[in-house]
Amino acid sequence: MAFEFKSLLSATATTKAEPFSGYPPYHFVGGNIDEPTVPVEALANAVGKVIRTEGHNLAKYGLNSGPQGHLPLRKFICDCLKKRSEIAVKPEEVLLTSGSLQAMDLVNQTLLSEGDVVLLEAANYAGTLTRLDAIGVEYVGVELDSDGMRMDLLDRALSELAKAGRKPKYVYTIPTIQNPTGSVMPVERRLEMLTLAKAYNIPIFEDDCYADLTFSGERPAAIYALDNDQRVVYCGTFSKTIAPALRVGYLVAPWQLMSHILPLKTDAGSGALEQMVLAEYLPGNFDDHVCDLLPVLKAKADALCLALDEHFGASVAYEKPVGGIYLWVTLPENVDTDRLFQAALDQGVAINPGSQWTVDGSANKHRMRLCFGHPSIDNIRKGVAKLADVCFEEFGVPFRSGNIERG
Repeated sequence: MAFEFKSLLSATATTKAEPFSGYPPYHFVGGNIDEPTVPVEALANAVGKVIRTEGHNLAKYGLNSGPQGHLPLRKFICDCLKKRSEIAVKPEEVLLTSGSLQAMDLVNQTLLSEGDVVLLEAANYAGTLTRLDAIGVEYVGVELDSDGMRMDLLDRALSELAKAGRKPKYVYTIPTIQNPTGSVMPVERRLEMLTLAKAYNIPIFEDDCYADLTFSGERPAAIYALDNDQRVVYCGTFSKTIAPALRVGYLVAPWQLMSHILPLKTDAGSGALEQMVLAEYLPGNFDDHVCDLLPVLKAKADALCLALDEHFGASVAYEKPVGGIYLWVTLPENVDTDRLFQAALDQGVAINPGSQWTVDGSANKHRMRLCFGHPSIDNIRKGVAKLADVCFEEFGVPFRSGNIERG
């Protein structure tokens, strides 16, 4: 008889995972990107070069660069942030992480304790919400419009917390290609956020992981770049531009905070080979690679919108994407996307139900997030058609000639 671990599990180990059985045929979830756009040959050449010229440095934790990560890559990030986001930072203010999720975990470990409160967009990255839940942090959602988080409502939320004698630990925002809504916050609103943060004396945590994927190739200055008080913490990633499985993200913070974050990164350093390869590949290739990537993603976004229009018609509402790899879709209120999620998955279609991507999940069960970064255009068309069939069978939506709409 096998040893029984169940009675020994900690409170954080009670959730069970199921063995991975492969992706469904129509996979509209996750931050996966288009496979043909991964620069395989160029990365292969970079691997061969850095292994031969620098491979012996792998004998040391941190190579020759210390615990913050490979210095040539940090220098590239500084140059890239200056050019693309107007952020001026030094390499010692950059920490390389195992994806942006580790950057988020480190910020939370440094700043948050159980019972604290943070403010964030009311529709938000599910990974952010689950991490705050795990810490026991209360989060207050601020509604969005087509320009992102509304500053009048942020001001109201801050005022109400102040009246209750509570001070948020930070405002978390995804201002550029907001996840899941896809909105882009204009500069004027970013400056308003900084004014409010100063008035209430709180920091801002800016998640800019999708900022390189605006289809126009243009983006507003990062909030970090507009900050004169060193109150903004910033994270980014190469997962959405180069390859998610490389797991290379980065955190940018003033040294007064970075010095407290570093002791919490206890993994002996993120993967060094990945950092060395990117440091070799990126300087001469990143801009051209992103330039080539953007029209591929835009074509997929257009295909998704056309498929929704064809198969769902007036039953769906959405803002056409201006970048990124996902679309936030609103369905009639009788559609429960938690139920649709399971019914669709049974038919080989994976979606993100709105309840998992919003602070008030019960009020957003008629919404869903559809990711278009990975599936081909043909797969998008077929998957949306099948999703429409499942939705009709479950909810009578989209309305079809002769059907009786049901709840």
